[in-house]
Amino acid sequence: MLHINIDFNVENPLWDLKLPNSEATCMKAVKATLDYLKCTGDIEISITLADDTHIQTLNRDYRNKDVATNVLSFPLETILPQEIHTLCQKYEAAKQPLMLGDIILSLDTIACEAETQGKNFLNHLTHLIVHATLHLLGYDHIENSEAENMENSEKEILATLGISDPYLL
Repeated sequence: MLHINIDFNVENPLWDLKLPNSEATCMKAVKATLDYLKCTGDIEISITLADDTHIQTLNRDYRNKDVATNVLSFPLETILPQEIHTLCQKYEAAKQPLMLGDIILSLDTIACEAETQGKNFLNHLTHLIVHATLHLLGYDHIENSEAENMENSEKEILATLGISDPYLL
């Protein structure tokens, strides 16, 4: 059985105006991702809703990129995608929560991208949460084969939420 605990922080109050039910939106996207990967047990994750200033500072300090971005994910441990199910079972058997890490989202960049790309804000945000959760679980898109696997997983997860392929413009 899956139990998700999200340490939820709203750093920028404009999030509450743009998306009053932001915590439920985040939970739904994380749950869909974990369900897709057949995770079980207690899973902990931190999600911070921030702005460009906050995320640019983090991006500069931790990734040496002095620019704002839409989302950052900071995994607590290195996980290989093929080991996710076994890892979840290990933590569940030990009756310990699996702490995945932190996701930080920037309202400014996400809203701008949704508008310029003609995307629904909620769908775009959901996609980015799924994307970041997959990063916490070891998925990446550096190599072409990894990118294809990650994008296919994202599309399948989003489809379970009634969201169409985000890579089609």
